[in-house]
Amino acid sequence: MSQHRFERRLRLLTLTVALPGSLVALALIWSQPLESPSRWFLTAVVLGGDLLAGLTLVHRVVFPLQTLANLLGGLREGDFSSRARGAARDDALGEVLIEANALADTLRGQRLDALEASALLRAVMVELDVAVFAFDDAQRLRLVNRAGESLLRRPQENLLDRTAAELGLGECLEGADARTLTMTFAGGFGRYGLRRSSFRQGGKPHVLVVLTDLSRALREEERLAWQRLLRVLSHELNNSLAPIKSVACSMEDLLAQTPLPEDWLDDTRRGLSVISTRAEALARFMEAYGKLSRLPPPRRQAIDLAPLIRRVATLEGRVPVKLAESPSTIISADPDQLEQLLINLLRNAADAVLELRAGQPGVIPVAAPIVIAWKAGATELQLTVSDAGSGLANPTNIFVPFFTTKVQGSGIGLTLCRQIAEAHGGTLTLENRTNATGCVARLRLPLAAPPSPPV
Repeated sequence: MSQHRFERRLRLLTLTVALPGSLVALALIWSQPLESPSRWFLTAVVLGGDLLAGLTLVHRVVFPLQTLANLLGGLREGDFSSRARGAARDDALGEVLIEANALADTLRGQRLDALEASALLRAVMVELDVAVFAFDDAQRLRLVNRAGESLLRRPQENLLDRTAAELGLGECLEGADARTLTMTFAGGFGRYGLRRSSFRQGGKPHVLVVLTDLSRALREEERLAWQRLLRVLSHELNNSLAPIKSVACSMEDLLAQTPLPEDWLDDTRRGLSVISTRAEALARFMEAYGKLSRLPPPRRQAIDLAPLIRRVATLEGRVPVKLAESPSTIISADPDQLEQLLINLLRNAADAVLELRAGQPGVIPVAAPIVIAWKAGATELQLTVSDAGSGLANPTNIFVPFFTTKVQGSGIGLTLCRQIAEAHGGTLTLENRTNATGCVARLRLPLAAPPSPPV
């Protein structure tokens, strides 16, 4: 309707512009002494020429606009193949058509990118081994991947448009956005990690729910942990029981002799001493295992770090310990556990220094074979214990429980240190120094107590 009004206005404007000239031409024609046929012929030529010129002008204006409207309509409908011809840089209309063609090219490229991204997203969604669900603002399912179908044991066509409550997922849309749930589905039962976020599609809010089956991973880790534990226990028990059995059998054979040898009492005492020694070693091992498995949660309080480190350094009298003084730092930690952690690290560092000196007696001792340094960042503390010892021969196994290279070592010191660090929300790493011999232990702890993990 508006287009027709525009065309009518354009025709009226054209006639209005041509009307004065036509009236002047007609006045001149009819004022001349001409014969009647000639006068009427000239009048028809003037009026017909004005009418033809007006219609041509209207067509030349309306036709490009109709072409542009058709092009934009095609773009709106998703047809990006049409292009306007006659576009040139030498006039205003050509500029408009060039911009319309450029818009079509841009939209075509964006649509191609969107299609490719959508295809990639669908492929990723299919291959994910975590269940993904998308619900609209009415809590009706709008999207599900193959893992979600497997979890619910129903095909996609039987799941879409159903509510979360009908699918047994109502609990996933409530509570904290990230937590662990124990749930039962047609495709399995166990503990699931929940991650929930929101997005908008078509201007309406939607909720994305991701469920990760933790039971399988936990069972695999549990199986590996049991294997490692049984391997360690078997090794330690065999190390103690094998000599006990051997000595007991020897003593049994000795006491069965008739008459008894003259030194049977000495042999019996030596055998009982071996049995007692191995039993004590086995008892120490079990005590160490119990200590490792019963680490209590940290009882946090504000600690001034510098005095604690100075106190720990005075406990090591075998080798000199240097403190790289730093500004006073206050952290939230359990002072007893943190002190035990530092004592273990310092003891290990001193043992490594003494081991190197014993193996290389000609080496000139370093003035400060152990250096403790610390600095506080914006959110965390970093503390290092560097030694000039023999370094790590097997860095892979340093945190394996009961693994030790020391003759009298229990193999739980570093494992206990890492447990204390992680209980405080921090980390502990050990690595060989690159610029000198020895090892450096790096302890990172948050300055404030970390938030409690979601239940």
